[in-house]
Amino acid sequence: MKSKRLLFFVLFFLSLLVGLIRAQNNRRTEVHVGIVADVGTSYSDGAMLCVNLSLADFYSSRPHFQTRLVVNIGDSREDVVGAAAATIELIKNNQVKAILGPWSSMQAHFLIEISQKAQVPLITYAATSPSLTSLRSPYFFRATYEDSFQVDAIKAIIKLFGWREVVPVYIDNTFGEGIMPRLTDALQEINVRIPYRSVIAINATDHEISLELLKMMTMPTRVFVVHMYSSLASRVFIKAKEIGLMKPGYVWILTNGVADELPYMNEMSIEAMEGVLGVKTYIQKSKHLDKFRARWRTKFPRMELSVFGLWAYDAITALAIAIEEAGTDNLTFSIADPRRNVSELEALGVSQYGPKLLKTLSQVKFKGLAGYFRFVKGQLQPSMFEIINVVGTGEKSIGFWTEENGLVKKLDQQPLSMSALSSWKDHLKQIVWPGEPDYVPRGWEIPTNGKKLRIGVPKRAGFTDLVKVMRDPITNSTLVTGFCIDFFEAVIRAMPYDVSYEFIPFEKRNGKAAGDYNDLVHQVYLGRYDAVVGDTTILANRSSYVDFTFPFTKSGVGLIAPIKDQVKRDSVTFLKPLSLYLWLTSFVFFFVVGITVWALEHRVNPDFRGPANYQVSTILWFAFSTMVFAPRERVFSFGARILVITWYFVVLVLTQSYTASLASLLTSQQLHPTITSMSSLLERGERVGYQRTSFIFGKLKETGFSPSTLVPFDTPEECDELLRNGTENGGISAAFMETPYLRLFLGQYCNNYKMVEEPFNIDGFGFVFPIGSPLVADLSRAILKVAESPKAMELERAWFKKKEERCPDPVTNPDPNPSLTSRQLGVDSFWLLFLIVFVVCILTLGKLTLCFLWNTEGDRFWNWREFQQPDNRSYINEVEMSPCRAVPENLRP
Repeated sequence: MKSKRLLFFVLFFLSLLVGLIRAQNNRRTEVHVGIVADVGTSYSDGAMLCVNLSLADFYSSRPHFQTRLVVNIGDSREDVVGAAAATIELIKNNQVKAILGPWSSMQAHFLIEISQKAQVPLITYAATSPSLTSLRSPYFFRATYEDSFQVDAIKAIIKLFGWREVVPVYIDNTFGEGIMPRLTDALQEINVRIPYRSVIAINATDHEISLELLKMMTMPTRVFVVHMYSSLASRVFIKAKEIGLMKPGYVWILTNGVADELPYMNEMSIEAMEGVLGVKTYIQKSKHLDKFRARWRTKFPRMELSVFGLWAYDAITALAIAIEEAGTDNLTFSIADPRRNVSELEALGVSQYGPKLLKTLSQVKFKGLAGYFRFVKGQLQPSMFEIINVVGTGEKSIGFWTEENGLVKKLDQQPLSMSALSSWKDHLKQIVWPGEPDYVPRGWEIPTNGKKLRIGVPKRAGFTDLVKVMRDPITNSTLVTGFCIDFFEAVIRAMPYDVSYEFIPFEKRNGKAAGDYNDLVHQVYLGRYDAVVGDTTILANRSSYVDFTFPFTKSGVGLIAPIKDQVKRDSVTFLKPLSLYLWLTSFVFFFVVGITVWALEHRVNPDFRGPANYQVSTILWFAFSTMVFAPRERVFSFGARILVITWYFVVLVLTQSYTASLASLLTSQQLHPTITSMSSLLERGERVGYQRTSFIFGKLKETGFSPSTLVPFDTPEECDELLRNGTENGGISAAFMETPYLRLFLGQYCNNYKMVEEPFNIDGFGFVFPIGSPLVADLSRAILKVAESPKAMELERAWFKKKEERCPDPVTNPDPNPSLTSRQLGVDSFWLLFLIVFVVCILTLGKLTLCFLWNTEGDRFWNWREFQQPDNRSYINEVEMSPCRAVPENLRP
């Protein structure tokens, strides 16, 4: 009995619990939401399946939620107007509180306007165009990645390989055009040029696609970024392979619009895309995702799970969370007065629930299948992309791009800087390029089936050793020669690939020059020439609209002036080698030495005795005869001999120095320029010359020269004539030339002119190309290669050294024996020698004085008359050894 009662109470309790649960379920509120999709298409059907699975999983794991989403589907029929009509119908008839979709960016553009008008949040999981963000609608949420987010990854790939030109290939609609502004800005940041944009219509025929691809084939750029629907991309690549745009040397980069859809493309399309790189949306692996993929393969084995399906799964989950948070209060629409004549759009009314849902939807955060889900300014923010390479009939991962570390092989790899020492293999795995070459494509080539480079060359009247244009009188063909032309041809031979070109003279029909060098360079900017080769100077103002290669010549602007002999030769030229003070000092020392020798010798040497006038003449004769080292008088005393030897040495140095200076003065030319600097020309207002058609005219005007004082010339002969005439005869005082012309001119007239100053510094001659031309980098490297090879010296000898054999080059080979200004010899050059002679004189005379003071008795000193006798030879020999010895009594008078 007790057991029956217990069973009754248990059953009663269970029935009561079931009743409470049913009552609770009856209180759950259904909230209508809409989905705008292209019903019947594989991509929309896959997304709808993900939505249904998401709602089932969500509410099964959250049975306590008070709201339930009721999905209402509107068929857009793959049309913009159809999407708008479906949206209006969902809001008007079903009063949906939010809309999921649409698929395309063009459809989304109209739906954003409608949702904002009705205050119904619009959540798209597939519309990726950046242009939608510009609408700035607070009711628009993007549960996918905007296309512009992948631009930095594309930029990193292009920068890694150093490609200088890129051609975007995109579909002609909002989806294709939306990425272009951001892509253009990103490429400009790394100085990559976009020479052409290939726009292909969504409904283009195979013939139209082929014509566009053939146009791309004739262009030099070999790097293409493809941004279009996968269906159109499939047709483009099949045609590209047929035409030959998948051969070695080509580079194709896919955006995620194509890369994410590779699993859905047929095998033929994938094979045509072999070697293509792609930026793919990276979905982080998780256990939840792996289980969902397994369940998907079990339920839908014939359908691939796309990234858009994952975003649709997460988007409906986010919407369910937001509606639960917003509650169920005021789920109504404010309807316009039906008596008023309003449009159908205005008749939709305004959702009273929209602002509250907008707030909760902006705050939703959770870990979804596709990763961390959170709206930042109305859209998801990616943190990384996967870089793939199409190989065979599939794809392989070759690396990743992250905002923090850039390109890396693995996500756990340490970040690497893109330095000069690193290579692309440090950042990405092995890559298979189109055509499977064993090298990285350069990204730029001269197409063999394209046109030749049209190279403009200047038409010169003078200095034709640099550039000379001639016409064959028989064939009327153009022949261009000169140093610049030979150097360019040597550079072309050093290039890693062939370049076809033709020279086109910049001339009129009458054979004269069609303009100056600025006009010639401007033709490249206008596109009439592909390049300019010649004696074209690299200038800052020119580089603003064209690109120059590295200079292939050293250059500058030199000032040349006539030179004249500054030495004046007259009847007293022989006195000029020595200064007046040296002449006077020499004469004084001649007398000092003569008198000192007489004082030492006249008591012991009969040659220095005799009458007073005889002894004076002897002193003069002896003094000046030492000049030629031929005095007839012998010197006996030791002190006198030391003095004479010292004086002989001084005289020898003086005579040799005088002879050398006089010879230089009489035979050498002391050539000096008549002008010493540009400032002296400006101060005196002198007339100066410059090369016609040269930039020097503008430089001189900027410096302060009056145009009336500037005289142009064309040829070296004309310049020589102007300089010889001088300003008094209608000529010029000096001329300004660039260094290469100056070398040629002075090589021809080196004996008459000299470079006195280099007032302007310039970079030299360079080859001219359009801005951004990839040829500039390759040619610059080839210029360095030629400049460091023997070929450069061979060209120098061929065009410059012939004249420099006669005249030294003022820049690279200055005169080893330049004429120097001679200087008069002064006392400062010989004062030490005169001091030695003076000291010897003082010492010998001092000794003589001491001897005199020692012999104080008069009878012990010599008698004047005794020394007048010529018969004391025997005593003289003894006195030579002792000048202070007393005179014997038998010799006294």
